[in-house]
Amino acid sequence: MDAVEEIKSRLSIEDVVSQYLELKRSGRNFKALSPFSQEKTPSLMISPEKQIWHDFSSGKGGDMFSFVMEVDGLDFKAALDLLARQAGVDLSQFQRKGDGQAAKLKEQLFQALEMATKYYQVCLSRSSSTMTYVTEKRQYSKQTIATFRLGYSPEQGDALVQFLLKKGFTQEVIQKAGLGTRRYKGFGDMFRGRLMVPLMDATGRVIGFTARILRDDPNAPKYINTPQSPVYDKSRHVFGLHLAKDALRKQNYAVVVEGNLDVIASHQAGVANVVATAGTAMTEQHLKALSRFTTDIRIAFDQDQAGLKATERSIPIASKVGVSLSIITVPEGKDPDELVKKDPAAWQAVVEKPQYAVDWIIDRYKNLLDITTAQGKRAFSDQVLATLEELSDSVEKDHYVRQVADLLGVSQEALHQKSTTFTKKVAPKRQTVPQPQLDKEARDQTQLQNKLLALCLFLPSLRGYLDPLTTDMFADPAAKKLLQILKSQPDFTSDQLESTSDSALLSLQEYGKILSLVFDELYKDLEVLELRYEAARLQIRRIETYVKTQKARLSRAMQTASDTDMERLLEAAKRLDVLLKATKETSK
Repeated sequence: MDAVEEIKSRLSIEDVVSQYLELKRSGRNFKALSPFSQEKTPSLMISPEKQIWHDFSSGKGGDMFSFVMEVDGLDFKAALDLLARQAGVDLSQFQRKGDGQAAKLKEQLFQALEMATKYYQVCLSRSSSTMTYVTEKRQYSKQTIATFRLGYSPEQGDALVQFLLKKGFTQEVIQKAGLGTRRYKGFGDMFRGRLMVPLMDATGRVIGFTARILRDDPNAPKYINTPQSPVYDKSRHVFGLHLAKDALRKQNYAVVVEGNLDVIASHQAGVANVVATAGTAMTEQHLKALSRFTTDIRIAFDQDQAGLKATERSIPIASKVGVSLSIITVPEGKDPDELVKKDPAAWQAVVEKPQYAVDWIIDRYKNLLDITTAQGKRAFSDQVLATLEELSDSVEKDHYVRQVADLLGVSQEALHQKSTTFTKKVAPKRQTVPQPQLDKEARDQTQLQNKLLALCLFLPSLRGYLDPLTTDMFADPAAKKLLQILKSQPDFTSDQLESTSDSALLSLQEYGKILSLVFDELYKDLEVLELRYEAARLQIRRIETYVKTQKARLSRAMQTASDTDMERLLEAAKRLDVLLKATKETSK
């Protein structure tokens, strides 16, 4: 038995899901409100019998691992680790010797960091001066202090180290956790006399600290962070993500600020879809972590030079990851923490009215440069064209080229000619940044795909409706594979899929379980005639959408096609018309 099966043998999917959602019994299954959409009627189904879940509002589904990955925004490895801890499974037993030792070290680091967090919390409660600073100057409530687990590191040189040594931790573990360091007086605490802000991963485990100085000392850094460790990587860590996840889904956008204290202030003010990076260094890994929850990312870095430059550097990274980036400008040059303290409502209003990143770049350099002069136009076009070349959508790029040409009073041809110097330096781009409408269309098509395949898998008499469909009409690899099987093997049954030992079919078993849940919930009690009407309706909708999408692609290709290519494209368009017409006539 491998680690995954061992965990599944100890945990039930309903127990896992119930930690996140309120479940209600629905026959043999459970229902819950979808965490992926704003709904009032439950559409997420959990099957204890099949140990799967399926969300009818988004088309998502799978086992307990996929649920945790979707809800918590984790990769499989992190989800495995989380569920193993819940199940009491020692993953080191399933790993090679070297991997097992590394896993045990990480677990010791997590334990030391958790113990240190509790120690710092107690120290804060006993330090009246620090508590006064936190409650009066920072204006944090007791609830906020508890939620973010704020603490205080004593001034003594080795108070925490001695505490951890007595708890059985070695100096090696304490040092690797970033809690202790060697100085000229010997091994002592990394942090002393500072406000301690725990850094937590997406599941809420402490992985390090940000420590803010409390005394006035111009020679000491205001903030000290935990050094890189086996459990902390500042290029990947998103501060506050474990507390912001629900708000990110509900609001469908993320606000990224510069400082951890900005996040704390914002959450206290009721704006909880706010997170922070380590300083102003936005990385690809940060954006990928956030993109698991939303593709609408809004940056609210400080308005100083470092913050502005960091904002600019984020734009090409966002294009590479495939998220929509916009900029929040805090009025009067304040940072978010200052604005929240002065006027929480103003902060809420600001985050709801961001400026798209490209428009922000254009306005920024329009105000910095004198674009009435030749030198100003050259400098302006240098800055803006470099950004435009990062755009992956040709229509969007053309829109901004026209806008910049009008702004500078130059021809578009001149800008296109100049942009070739940038093109050579720009790496290959990813797909167009997904927009909310496209996301909705993708969800609709996933639902349609699952419904049609569920009908045809459990009712072989309906498989004739799959005849005109091809694999390129489906996006999901499992759906493509199942379509091929159902078309090539008319006698193939759901029981064969469920009990198969064929390695080529094993990867489809979980998808088959999801389809069985779809069929049981939607179609099991309907008459055959109703099911035929439903299959015909789903078939036509899939082909209509496919034809519409393909025609849009052909139309774009025709804009730059040669005469020979034009004939080929027109023939392809005619074949699409024939396909759609034949499908509608057959369904009558």
